Amino acid sequence: MPAPAREADPLDDFERRPFEAAGRTKAVLWAGSGPAVLVLPEIPGITPEVAAFARRLVAAGYTVALPQLFGELGAPRTPAATARVIGQICVQREIFLFSARHSSPVLDWLRALGRDAWARCGGPGIGVLGMCVTGNFALALMIEPHVLAPVLSQPSLPVGPLPAQRAGLHLSPDEEAAMVARARAGCPVLGLRMRGDPLVPDARFARLQRLLGEAFVDGTVDLAGRPGVDPVPHSVLTTELVADDPAHPTAAALARVLEHFHARLRPGAP
Repeated sequence: MPAPAREADPLDDFERRPFEAAGRTKAVLWAGSGPAVLVLPEIPGITPEVAAFARRLVAAGYTVALPQLFGELGAPRTPAATARVIGQICVQREIFLFSARHSSPVLDWLRALGRDAWARCGGPGIGVLGMCVTGNFALALMIEPHVLAPVLSQPSLPVGPLPAQRAGLHLSPDEEAAMVARARAGCPVLGLRMRGDPLVPDARFARLQRLLGEAFVDGTVDLAGRPGVDPVPHSVLTTELVADDPAHPTAAALARVLEHFHARLRPGAP
């Protein structure tokens, strides 16, 4: 009797390596060549859509480091998976979902990963793109001098109804001051979100605009009136992305991300 066919690995084009730092060991998926970009996944983890976005960066000339911060590698996004991962996050306490004035403990590990990525790939520095619960992590990581191209995609922390949470940036006061100093010294921040997304309140982007001025690039996407859109669209670069239509607002958002990385990490490159 022939052996059953083995299911194809949807992530077999990535190299998997454990990375240990700050008392934590996590898997990191690597692919590509060129300057490094950390892609921090959204809930429920490194889904096929998150991996597809990472491949777009590889095709654009970057080395991608995709850490498994939570969830099952390659598993699809489902309501059950989302609920399971939120429970996992609450139990593990590596990510503080409700904290407006403290960053998450996992940031120490991510800072070490960023330093490792820059040492491996060289170039002027690295990019960081966070999504959803990891979106604000790009702000905390840009305190590192080698982080030259931070991108916040639907930054959803802190979660909560209080005014301080709705305008919160998930940074300690010292981190916030360092982030502002870096941005004003010439490290621009690109922020993406869907207009009307309740997880990314207007107050959060308004605060970034007040703090950073012209150093904050507001890439809010408006999908109002477009057919086939989720009633509450959220994931700019993954679930909602329509990359094959250049006129679509999400395709324009993707182009802005690539332009941001090119200008900061590959100046002068074609």
